[in-house]
Amino acid sequence: MKKIFLIVAVVIALGALWMTGIYNALVSGRANVEREWSNVEVQYQRRSDLVPQLVATVSGVENFEKSTLTQVVEARAKATSTTVNVSDAASLQKFEASQGELSGALSRLLVTMEAYPQLTASKSFQDLQAQLEGTENRIAVARGDYNTVAATWNANVLQVPRVFIARLFGFEKAALFDALPGSENAPKVEFTVN
Repeated sequence: MKKIFLIVAVVIALGALWMTGIYNALVSGRANVEREWSNVEVQYQRRSDLVPQLVATVSGVENFEKSTLTQVVEARAKATSTTVNVSDAASLQKFEASQGELSGALSRLLVTMEAYPQLTASKSFQDLQAQLEGTENRIAVARGDYNTVAATWNANVLQVPRVFIARLFGFEKAALFDALPGSENAPKVEFTVN
């Protein structure tokens, strides 16, 4: 009887250790996803912080299209007010849509500014434009890094036997960034000769 009790106790102890190992690996994986998501947010915040400087620089130019500036300010407000739950794909899509609106408004602003040579020649504008371009690149890298970690996480959460432990303790898949709608179409380029 003691032998059976000892065998059962050893099996239970080994099962508990196995389960603890899987649980700890899942906790570590979730922390990696959260860290990479935080890196994405930092880069979006960096861009958001540059917008008021850009608006202040541009708003000093006479006769500049105020509607363009208003669109940028409104898009920034919307983008900074959107929160994300990385386990919820709809939440991530809403966040990405608001960030896409800000990207579009900034693009329109930069195109509009080409009509103002005194602005594009200014050192402060050139510096801001370079910072924005760099930030857009950082955002793309951070999103890619997040997707890499999130895809690994999703595979771990769905693989047997981890899937049983993940479900037991409420670990969920992470949402991934998708390409923006319309990005599958190549931009139309036209050259005009004057």
